[in-house]
Amino acid sequence: MPKPDHLVVLINPASAKGAGARAGQRAVAALRAAGVEVTDVVGVDAADGEARAAKALAENPQAALVVVGGDGMVSAGLRLLTGTGRALGIIPAGTGNDTARSLGIPLGDPEAAAQIVVAGEPRPIDLGEATVGAGTDHEVVRRFTTVMACGLDSKVNDRANRMSWPRGKRRYDLAMLLELPRFKAPRFRIRLDDRELDAECMLIAIGNGPSYGGGMLICPQARMDDGRFQATVVDRITKRTLLTIFPKVFSGRHLAHPKVNAHHAAEIELHAEGVSCWADGERIGELPVTLRTLPEAQRVFQPRPSS
Repeated sequence: MPKPDHLVVLINPASAKGAGARAGQRAVAALRAAGVEVTDVVGVDAADGEARAAKALAENPQAALVVVGGDGMVSAGLRLLTGTGRALGIIPAGTGNDTARSLGIPLGDPEAAAQIVVAGEPRPIDLGEATVGAGTDHEVVRRFTTVMACGLDSKVNDRANRMSWPRGKRRYDLAMLLELPRFKAPRFRIRLDDRELDAECMLIAIGNGPSYGGGMLICPQARMDDGRFQATVVDRITKRTLLTIFPKVFSGRHLAHPKVNAHHAAEIELHAEGVSCWADGERIGELPVTLRTLPEAQRVFQPRPSS
């Protein structure tokens, strides 16, 4: 497939303590060196960047979009491309980069990631769609590529985002230490296609892709091309048991524990009181939430599949 003629490149200069700006400069240089016309966009903040990128896309109706940053920037790209049919390129430069990791896009090498785009191989992936506040004035619909999670995970995210210190990953580690002693497993009502469950759960993760948080394989059986989610449900367990299970998340071996269950479904509903949900590192809102898979909803530049 021929390389794209024109790209709008949206750069998050704040991602990974400024690594996004440097990665963006390197990627843009590599794309231009390959003969691609590039309109690079850097906003003063996230909203400004999205607005500038939307304007550039409107002015260049044949251009594809490339985002430089982490999974939050991928979410921004999805918002910009909804309903357009245009392809998305990813230059991973965030702290998590789980979308890129799942698709085999090189991490820590903006030039190599740019070459994936130059090779011109956009292939479709599934997306997840989460809806909270359905039918109300506060309805929020969010598309995501990786994992939507709620329970202890969302409590930790809520607390971390209220904290101004420390910065980076240590903020989340501290938030976990503060939240875990006081956490009580909420009672969830869960619908998985035609099945219903009612249980007290520590955490529920709905995976369109296998990992979140920078490589934690919370939903190791999830694929971005099979038209269904993997739901990982962690039943109520002691805090000590949770701490023994947690390190196994990086290898996916947590599924071997009898209190950790994997389910597969194309449509899922979660109900619980006072529980928020997060996807691709961004807060969506309070439960209840309805999730559905959107098969082959977005074309993404990916490495060529091995023969």
